[in-house]
Amino acid sequence: MAATPTAPQSAGELSFRPGLEGVPATHSAICDIDGQQGLLTYRGYSVEDLANHSTFLETVYLLIWGELPDADQLAEFEHEVQMHRRVSFRIRDMMKCFPASGHPMDALQSSAASLGLFYSRRALDDPQYIYQAVVRLIAKIPTMVAAFQLIRKGQDPIQPRDDLPFSSNFLYMLTERAPDPLAAQIFDACLILHAEHSLNASTFSARVTASTLTDPYAVVASAVGTLAGPLHGGANEYVLAMLEEIGSEDQVEPWLDRAIAAKQKIMGFGHREYKVKDPRAVILQQLAKQLFDTFGDDPLYDLARKLEAAAAERLGPKGIYPNVDFYSGLVYRKLGIAEDLFTPIFAIARTAGWLAHWKEQLGANRIYRPSQIYTGSTGRAWLPVQSR
Repeated sequence: MAATPTAPQSAGELSFRPGLEGVPATHSAICDIDGQQGLLTYRGYSVEDLANHSTFLETVYLLIWGELPDADQLAEFEHEVQMHRRVSFRIRDMMKCFPASGHPMDALQSSAASLGLFYSRRALDDPQYIYQAVVRLIAKIPTMVAAFQLIRKGQDPIQPRDDLPFSSNFLYMLTERAPDPLAAQIFDACLILHAEHSLNASTFSARVTASTLTDPYAVVASAVGTLAGPLHGGANEYVLAMLEEIGSEDQVEPWLDRAIAAKQKIMGFGHREYKVKDPRAVILQQLAKQLFDTFGDDPLYDLARKLEAAAAERLGPKGIYPNVDFYSGLVYRKLGIAEDLFTPIFAIARTAGWLAHWKEQLGANRIYRPSQIYTGSTGRAWLPVQSR
């Protein structure tokens, strides 16, 4: 028996969900999350396997083109990224005009958008154009992050080294010292863990921007601006500030009890998708332990572990556990990276996911145009200014 057609909903009958929670906005084959079991996959591969066995650039290729590359494809992609790391001197000159007190995320958003001026040809139906845009953004975003870090300290940017792999080169551009191989390997795994996470706020922003058929540099710039907020990528900076505020292990439980009583957000805890511990947090904790075992302990790590244990008792029954931000800052801190670079590093990694969604959006595009439920005044009569 055929279903009876239903009449269109009126504005007052539309189902409104704050933050669009649980509302599907697209079909995607890029990333899958099982928040009940704590599972995360990229193109069907578990994030644990990728973090343990892949490299960031190999994972980028997988995310964007859907399959793991063969040896020749990977070598070509790595070479192309390597050859496009440098940025125009005009971009470096522009950065020198940025205030040194500015946040690196603001500098990155401006710099990423400026790439559209240098590569203004737009051929969104040309696979070679898409390939080159991916290469440029993956290659140049880290260079711009490192360049601003040195420029704001009054130093000249360090040129990329063509003999260093992706993650080693980025760490080198920050310090002009080739990093320890283990440190570079752990940093590369961190990039893999942050590379993609379904339709989060910045990725949704990227897809909305992409749906207008603008250039990919504007797509990434819009996503960078969204990622900068403390409720999204900026949370990892606040985790360290929170741990430093707690101060010592004996203050963990009193601080946590006060925070819960005041309904204060516990930075690095809770995720809209996960009702168990974020699988990325599990891996990051392992990476942090590996770092500290090799290069020396960090008292904030012990404090963080005690906070996690105390929070598990109080918040675990509500499905609130550590997310990816809880341990990532501790790893970056141990690598000697400035706290306000944590979120730009998140952007370096997530550029892969944004570009994967950009490419997927182009494949079946329809411009985003959600509806709304109007709650304002009606029937108001205009009054001349003298009568108001």
